[in-house]
Amino acid sequence: MKLAYWMYAGPAHIGTLRVASSFKNVHAIMHAPLGDDYFNVMRSMLERERDFTPVTASIVDRHVLARGSQEKVVDNITRKDKEERPDLIVLTPTCTSSILQEDLQNFVDRASITSNSDVILADVNHYRVNELQAADRTLEQIVRYYLEKACKQGTLDQSLTEEPSANIIGIFTLGFHNQHDCRELKRLLQDLNIKVNKIIPEGGSVKDLQNLPKAWFNLVPYREVGLMTAIYLEKNFGMPYISVTPMGIVDTAECIRQIQKHINNLVSNKTFDYESYIDQQTRFVSQAAWFSRSIDCQNLTGKKAVVFGDATHAASITRILAREMGIRVSCTGTYCKHDAEWFKEQVQGFCDEILITDDHTEVGDMIARIEPSAIFGTQMERHIGKRLDIPCGVISSPVHIQNFPLGYRPFLGYEGTNQIADSVYNSFTLGMEDHLLEIFGGHDTKEVITKSLSTDTDLTWNYESQLELNKIPGFVRGKIKRNTEKFARQNNITNITVEIMYAAKEALSA
Repeated sequence: MKLAYWMYAGPAHIGTLRVASSFKNVHAIMHAPLGDDYFNVMRSMLERERDFTPVTASIVDRHVLARGSQEKVVDNITRKDKEERPDLIVLTPTCTSSILQEDLQNFVDRASITSNSDVILADVNHYRVNELQAADRTLEQIVRYYLEKACKQGTLDQSLTEEPSANIIGIFTLGFHNQHDCRELKRLLQDLNIKVNKIIPEGGSVKDLQNLPKAWFNLVPYREVGLMTAIYLEKNFGMPYISVTPMGIVDTAECIRQIQKHINNLVSNKTFDYESYIDQQTRFVSQAAWFSRSIDCQNLTGKKAVVFGDATHAASITRILAREMGIRVSCTGTYCKHDAEWFKEQVQGFCDEILITDDHTEVGDMIARIEPSAIFGTQMERHIGKRLDIPCGVISSPVHIQNFPLGYRPFLGYEGTNQIADSVYNSFTLGMEDHLLEIFGGHDTKEVITKSLSTDTDLTWNYESQLELNKIPGFVRGKIKRNTEKFARQNNITNITVEIMYAAKEALSA
């Protein structure tokens, strides 16, 4: 648990609630004080769904603290069981209510006696894990619960489907472009004549979880959520899984080849070969391969970029920029500290330096130091970019509402390669754009403001130095301004004149 005014990954209970509310007819009850119950507002605002099951908050107030929570929690569970008739009720505390150290498992056991619904307590340590880790653990717990239940009842059927089929694991609510990625994955599998057995948790039913072992393999597009479930299914039911994220031309092809390998291992009378499909999609459906050879993309060669986000998206975007588009990645990083080793292994050789942190101030200082031509990150990096006059493309959660688009914008598969290429190209501010802005005016104003992220003292630009600065073309003005201010601070100068500007220029070129 960490006390902070802003975090990349939220508290553990948000991850549990995201998974529970992604399933159909599953109700989550959150044992929490007022102030922790913002999930319903967040989901209804961002996902723009017309119908979803809201989370019930079992409020911890002064009366509960005086008498204990058991009666209130049990009453809420039994009441929701009668009102909603869900298949499953998931009870979760928050970091705040966990301080009470109550025996919530006892509450669940008692409520289960009178409830027709299944009732479980989210098995998550709220002090040690974040939102993504809790979501991964909760999904695995629910899958394990229903498969073990089916085993005990003797209703588990492990016979494979007649035709090749797959489970897609890890698509869930509030995920970054998850709904669009899911549509693209279904289209990809359909093109390969592979049926989709189950998609969990988004839109899935817990009653159908016993049919998961019927699929030929599991596809886990994001490492953050679904990997624990896939590992459990492999260990206990011998189901192979593919965790290669099909993002970018190279990795999408690798993912398809992994699918081909697993299917051929299960079929003896037929050989599946998807190489012609890969070639066709790469040359005619995805425009990214053609674009990477065009003069437009060659204009980006050698430009510096910074990448930061969750492990899956940051690693994939880093490889796409460096390997497929020839863009220099000066630094790449992730806030998924628990997956640091995997991340370092994936981006090794594709970037100049690696940053593993969940502190946004470290990321901001790194960006200010490197001064890249573009940033690819989360909403926080977008804010940092605005302060530094550096364009930013959003490639990972956490995000604002504008990154839950109504139109079709996948990041996975061959259509995803087109979307990523557009996002990358449009994120760079090119020289001609700035030239036109200088001529016709626009968002690039002449106002000079301090935008350094690590400013301890205010610097004053006199009238003549401001006029001189405004003569400089917009696309380099911010960089010259920062270099001048850096020189002034190093020499304890607070009033910047034209002479100081030229002195800074000479010091930089010396």
